[in-house]
Amino acid sequence: MSASSTVVEILSVEEMRRTLNRLASEVVERGGDLNRLVLLGIHTRGVPLAHLLAQQIQRLEGVDLPVGAIDITLYRDDLDKISTRTPARTEILFDITDRVVVLVDDVIFSGRTIRAALNAVIDYGRPSAIRLAVLIDRGHRELPIHPDFVGKSLPTAKDEAVRVFLQDVDGRDGVELVKG
Repeated sequence: MSASSTVVEILSVEEMRRTLNRLASEVVERGGDLNRLVLLGIHTRGVPLAHLLAQQIQRLEGVDLPVGAIDITLYRDDLDKISTRTPARTEILFDITDRVVVLVDDVIFSGRTIRAALNAVIDYGRPSAIRLAVLIDRGHRELPIHPDFVGKSLPTAKDEAVRVFLQDVDGRDGVELVKG
């Protein structure tokens, strides 16, 4: 972040809690049979978000949804443009065939991460449906991908950045927009 950058708080801790509660409620309402539903978090912040959604759904409905983690590093089409990273561990300890998979991520931007995630999911089985839940939708899609569940739509400029902070990863909760 440069000295001329401006940071704007988008979601406070309390707003984030309410947003996650609403997302969990929407997944329950529109997800169909909860016994067929599984959550797959996309590394890095999609994984703890998936666990938070599962915890809230358990509180709301008394149902323990299976939660997995998927790494999409080797499925990306821009490996030559991103910094070198060590792939994280994909952990899907349940069968996803004929299940409704809800992919969970923190921010959707161009749609390329989600395209890679779709390819990765298919390597693990053939779900009956794949849905997408994101905390922040910042627009600027390059691919025809649209989330089913959105915490907050946040129109941004392409040169702005959205930073999501989660207690399990960053030691605090919140969402910020960095301008400049």
